[in-house]
Amino acid sequence: MTQLNTVHATCYTIERHEHLFAAWAASRAATVKGCRFKVEQGRAILESCGLADLSTPEQLPTPEEIDEQHRRWRTRAIEAAKEKALPFTHGIAAKLINVYLKSRFVCGGHCAHKRVCSLHPPIDDELLKTLIRLDVGGHAQQWRNARPWSKLDSRQYEQLIKLIRESLNGEPLWKIEQHWKGNQ
Repeated sequence: MTQLNTVHATCYTIERHEHLFAAWAASRAATVKGCRFKVEQGRAILESCGLADLSTPEQLPTPEEIDEQHRRWRTRAIEAAKEKALPFTHGIAAKLINVYLKSRFVCGGHCAHKRVCSLHPPIDDELLKTLIRLDVGGHAQQWRNARPWSKLDSRQYEQLIKLIRESLNGEPLWKIEQHWKGNQ
């Protein structure tokens, strides 16, 4: 290996690898008709929110702080997207953030950590359709009102997260995804 390749290889850490993968997954999942963007744009938006700096569950907000911090992340993501002429809503910003955090922490071996259990799950039509059909928590109408997810404003998004918490009765928020059929 040349000296340049050796230096480059030693700078490539597992944290960087995790970040790049999570940013790719989040960017692919959050792009929707009317708001298409490249992985590089999604990664830059996530980095502008400071999410790349999080590498351990202890760095995540506490369960009591997560909703307020998530609102700040969404607001920053929307501002960064606007700089790139991308029409982000709170729904799109949330999907980008939530898939990123899911990839890094929920599926990264930390699913039982208290802070990870309080992370918001990704929301999309596949999840909402099943929640409606199964009338999860007796809230079919509220799930229906959350469609389309990509148009959610801050208040609607936060009401949806509250409804998910209520429906799960203290279980980790990622467990709502048992109703996600996007993998079929």
